[in-house]
Amino acid sequence: MTIRHKNYIPDNIEVTGAKANNLKNINVEIPLNSFVAITGVSGSGKSSLAMDTIYAEGARKYLNALSTYTRRRITQVGRSDVKDIKNLPSTIALRQRPTVPSVRSTVGTMTESLNILRLMFSRLSSVVCPNGHRLDPTLKISEVMDLPAADEAMGMMTCPTCGVKFMAFGAEDFAFNSDGACPTCQGTGFLKDIELSKIIPDETLSIDEGAVRSWNLPGRSLQKDIIKELGIRTDVPFKDLNDHEKDVIVNGKELKREVIVPTKTGRTFKLNALYENAVIAVKNSLKNAKNENAVKRLERFYSVKICPDCHGSRFNPKLFSNQLVGKNIAEVSNFTISQLQDFCKDIMAWLPSDMQALGRNLTNELLDLLSPIDDLGLNYLSISRAGNTLSTGELQRIQLARTIRNQMTGVLYVLDEPSVGLHAANVDGLIKILRELVRLGNSLVVVDHDTSIIAAADYVIEIGPDSGADGGRIISQGTVDQIEAESDSVIQPYLTGKANIIKHQPEKTFEKGTISIAIGDRYNIHDMTAKFSKESLNVVSGMSGSGKTTLIFDSLLPAMDDKIAGEPLPKFVKDVDTADIKNIVKVDSVPIGKNVRSTVGTYTKILDHLRKLFADTPAAKAKKFTPTYFSYNNKQGACPNCGGTGVITLDIQYLPDMVQTCPVCHGDRYKKDILDIEWHGKNIAEILDMSVKEAAEFFKDVPQIENTLDVLVNIGLSYLKLGESTPTLSGGEAQRMKLVTYMKRSQKNQLFIFDEPSVGLHPKDVGVLLDVFNKLLKKHATIIVIEHDLDIIANADYINDLGPEGGINGGKIVATGTPKTVADNPASLTGKYLKEHLQLFNEY
Repeated sequence: MTIRHKNYIPDNIEVTGAKANNLKNINVEIPLNSFVAITGVSGSGKSSLAMDTIYAEGARKYLNALSTYTRRRITQVGRSDVKDIKNLPSTIALRQRPTVPSVRSTVGTMTESLNILRLMFSRLSSVVCPNGHRLDPTLKISEVMDLPAADEAMGMMTCPTCGVKFMAFGAEDFAFNSDGACPTCQGTGFLKDIELSKIIPDETLSIDEGAVRSWNLPGRSLQKDIIKELGIRTDVPFKDLNDHEKDVIVNGKELKREVIVPTKTGRTFKLNALYENAVIAVKNSLKNAKNENAVKRLERFYSVKICPDCHGSRFNPKLFSNQLVGKNIAEVSNFTISQLQDFCKDIMAWLPSDMQALGRNLTNELLDLLSPIDDLGLNYLSISRAGNTLSTGELQRIQLARTIRNQMTGVLYVLDEPSVGLHAANVDGLIKILRELVRLGNSLVVVDHDTSIIAAADYVIEIGPDSGADGGRIISQGTVDQIEAESDSVIQPYLTGKANIIKHQPEKTFEKGTISIAIGDRYNIHDMTAKFSKESLNVVSGMSGSGKTTLIFDSLLPAMDDKIAGEPLPKFVKDVDTADIKNIVKVDSVPIGKNVRSTVGTYTKILDHLRKLFADTPAAKAKKFTPTYFSYNNKQGACPNCGGTGVITLDIQYLPDMVQTCPVCHGDRYKKDILDIEWHGKNIAEILDMSVKEAAEFFKDVPQIENTLDVLVNIGLSYLKLGESTPTLSGGEAQRMKLVTYMKRSQKNQLFIFDEPSVGLHPKDVGVLLDVFNKLLKKHATIIVIEHDLDIIANADYINDLGPEGGINGGKIVATGTPKTVADNPASLTGKYLKEHLQLFNEY
């Protein structure tokens, strides 16, 4: 056997001629078996190199090695726009924004720990016969479970006390998404019911005065007239109606009655109208609701209650007879990961000697699975925790833990911003895991802005110097020491502490008013009172799972909405003071629009103005082209071949679907005769291909468009094209885009709530975001930000720091006040890292 000398083993991935998106035909060598960080300002081309080039080609080449049959069943990645990539290992990617799990996902299902628990409860547990006799754990259960399905004895047990034969529960019986679902809630753990007190909140009002709120919904205005025809008094308080009248209002059958309806002209006409009782009116309105706002209004009439039969566990209560160390499946599912690790020891001590081998096999499998989750700081999560309640950082770490557990070697891992949603303390743990991946013999490419992660890398590649067309080039590369000595580097000042990170001058807090909330019991929060300064920059910080989302999005936001709307407060909220806030704007990083038809131009309404400008040209009037003709979303103007998308998708069977520029309109989206119309020498497709910066100059004499473009420039989005698809924007870009309509007017008595607005932002872009906050504050806005980014925390007027840790060890306000006050508070873990950060930049 010939062994190659190690000098023949390649030590770099060689990328030649990368042109994906805005990359400028770059050539780069990326060290193998190393921790490589790729950084650069937002929109510079980092993800284009890491995800759209390296990962895309790595995944494609790996899948090409599989059979045609297999490839047809896998979602494939298309060929990247790159001349060549050499020495590329098999590639795995962990994306910035994991898919939000469905209502049926839990930590147990996502980590697959529930699969092992199901096996434990079907093979190791103590069971009960139909006559109530409890059997000690026995190998007999495993033996009968492993019989062929055709065998009548499969799963059958005999009670040694009474001799009755019965079917033992198998692993599938413990799946709440299958056979083991609670029949009452179908495995969701909760029931959603209409609450009568929300439909009729004030019984001192009469029907004429609006006592039945569901009859104030659109399309329900005739219900008051119909109820009169049914003999119900409408001019007396609801509380004074007799039981029969109340029953007709709440439970009356749907039927038709003839009512006389007046018109605006003073005439009347007869109408055979349908009677809908107070409850049915809500249900029918919800069935017909067309948009999210309508659904949100109707959801106020509902209350979510824990299922009374399974008590929120999701499992069929009949399964509770099986027990491990005296605990049933619901009780064990409520264990945290830390408690579950300890429980494995209890199981082994409890099992008889002849079951030790089987027990050790299953418990070791569970412990191996839980170990990386514990290492990533998620030991506070309970197995029953709903997946859709997890933060982005928690979702990413679960995804990362599953990857690490496989202990593979020789793989290239491409991670897109793994620090998203992570507290500075969690970032330390993440860095240890990343180093472990490399130690196992893997290569690691991490796209990130977090300076702690960049400083921990073996090698750094910086792309820039700016965004969009002004980016896409490698401006510096080398070790961290080499980057810190590189004068052209954009990240260098943030690594060395030379940058100016303080962009917001502190304001005197609570002078303009105080928003406050008192919470009883909600998840891990118990008897908490929090306050926020009006017309100030408020930051809510703390470890992942410490209760930030529960405080703001589960408690403060709905409570203030209810108070403003005159609705009853959520039951777990004791009191809330809105400080005269009239409106709340939730600004999250959820992508804007659902497909390529949503663009910067459509979202900002710039396209509406463009359509009118083009329709007013003499050429358009001569052809009778109205504004409708200049929309690529209408058949009058859209290219008939691609339907106005500018691209066509080709299904090539066992090869990946191919997205190709439309050969008819060449990506312009419009019919040819529409593109013949010009305004100041440009057709509408040429204008949509302009960047915001270019368009701002082009439309400097058109105030309606110029004003919006100026806002986009001021919030740091000048590099985006007007025709750019909004679903492809990063989380930070999406958040700033949502602010466009609010930057033009006074925001007095308006509250903005931001959910981690630093997502996807380079430290330089965080400075731009802080400038945006300053502009809102000058317009008298109130801002509350949930954030881990130390630059944003350092600029706060007032901080509520939650902790001290996550889960059951969180849920408390451990520090409040200015950044320096929190930095000096020994009880605050955030304060420890904030102090180091302020000292690095000479701001302490």
